[in-house]
Amino acid sequence: MATITLEGNEIHTVGDLPATGSDAPEFTLTNAELGTASLADYSGKQIVLNIFPSIDTGVCAESTRRFNTAAGSLENTVVLCISADLPFALSRFCGAENLNNVITLSTFRNPEFGDDYGVRITDGPIAGLMSRAVVIIDENGKVVYTEQVPEIAQEPDYDAALTML
Repeated sequence: MATITLEGNEIHTVGDLPATGSDAPEFTLTNAELGTASLADYSGKQIVLNIFPSIDTGVCAESTRRFNTAAGSLENTVVLCISADLPFALSRFCGAENLNNVITLSTFRNPEFGDDYGVRITDGPIAGLMSRAVVIIDENGKVVYTEQVPEIAQEPDYDAALTML
């Protein structure tokens, strides 16, 4: 269990992020077309998992924008923006912002993602949502970088994450 904060107040996650060097846990999530997407769908690529509570918050929106910009210049790399938001909300945001270098995925049908990656918040006012985290997976399916952002209102360390690609 990780202890993080929401505006300075302690909250907790169900577990810890996958260990660096471990195989990335398999997942199936809901894509923008209400179909499924799995980790295996991106096999052979570098994968950035940009995990966050909700696209309808400023920091979550900014992380999606920043990774969209960065992903446009990276070869063999895909950015998956993952939250419990419905696919409609994620698509609406990306369409309004003209973001087309990220893929949005929702946990709404597959909440076990939050448990498998240790990011489901277990208490406090946003219990059930995902914490803010970044996980980078290499072309072989190995976790090469993780960041559990300690304060929900804080942005991830983009530079540290992007240097792993």
